[in-house]
Formats: sequence, structure tokens, C-alpha cells
Amino acid sequence: MEQEASESHQHDEDYEHKYRKQIVNRLARIEGHVRAVKEMTAEDRDCSEVLLQIAAVQKALDKAAKLLLKDHLENCVVKAVHHGNQDKVLEDLNKALDNYIR
Repeated sequence: MEQEASESHQHDEDYEHKYRKQIVNRLARIEGHVRAVKEMTAEDRDCSEVLLQIAAVQKALDKAAKLLLKDHLENCVVKAVHHGNQDKVLEDLNKALDNYIR
């Protein structure tokens, strides 16, 4: 899937993703949180505690996705409109949203 995304949506070097570092940092924290939830489960911690932590991970992922969408709209979509490529970028965005929001 990563290969498809890179082929359909190339970025120029003069193109800046304003929130990319924040997104990477959020994902790193989420990764650690998921490991902690896995350990809680392996340690047979209370199910309600584990579910609460899973909900926190889901919320954190949603926030990361929201930030990525903001980055995409402010950069990729705006640039595509300026270059006349809006149809392809909007088609890709719609596919991504259809998969993300079910």
C-alpha cells in the first residue's frame, strides 16, 4: 500500500509538510503506548483498565489522522489546485477517507 501511495502522490522538494514532525512524534508515543497495553494484557491486568488504554490509543490515532488530514489539505490539496491536479488528489483523498471513515 505504501508503494501505491508514493506512486500516486509525489512531493516536490520545495514542498513542506508543516505538521509531519508532530505526526511522527505522536506516532512514536502511540507505538510506546500500544506496547504498554500489550504488556498490561500479557500481565493479565484488569480488562476494564486495558479497554480504557485501548480507547486512549484509538483517540491518539484519531488525533494523528486529523493532523495528517490538516497537513494534506493545507499543502497537498492546495498545491494540486494551483497545478491543475486537483481531480487526482481529490480522488485519492476520497478513497482514503472512505477507508478511514466507515
